[in-house]
Amino acid sequence: MLDQSVPNFELESTGAKRFALSSNIGKHLVVYFYPKDDTPGCTTEGQEFRDNYDEFVGHNCDIVGISRDSLKSHEKFKAKMSFPFELLSDTDEVVCELFGVMKMKNMYGKQVRGIERSTFVIDEKGVLVREWRGVKVPGHVAEVLAFVKSLKTQ
Repeated sequence: MLDQSVPNFELESTGAKRFALSSNIGKHLVVYFYPKDDTPGCTTEGQEFRDNYDEFVGHNCDIVGISRDSLKSHEKFKAKMSFPFELLSDTDEVVCELFGVMKMKNMYGKQVRGIERSTFVIDEKGVLVREWRGVKVPGHVAEVLAFVKSLKTQ
């Protein structure tokens, strides 16, 4: 899917909104998939995006986080962490499948199906220009921000 237009998708969003990719044309977008609200790695990753949010926005870039958690769970997590960006609920895994982030993982010795922590950058024309899969949280947001800074806004 790299260097190809991302098909439009819509998901329920925090803030009583509905997010549509098509409404984001004209600015860059970071889409990060994370396994579960209010867990250590997901909290740290979200906080780092939060703490760098103004810099992303300054480079014509917005951020959305996506997991399979409910909208109610997302609203609590967003409020608790003061995230300035929206969290999208993909309980049916439609967008997770679109981006190929559902994987079999080992948890406590058992195989479980879950989201592989992944981040994607979509440019202002709706083209996927960068992806990170199997993300390790330390240093990741700084790497994404450096990439976004390297993009030229048309």
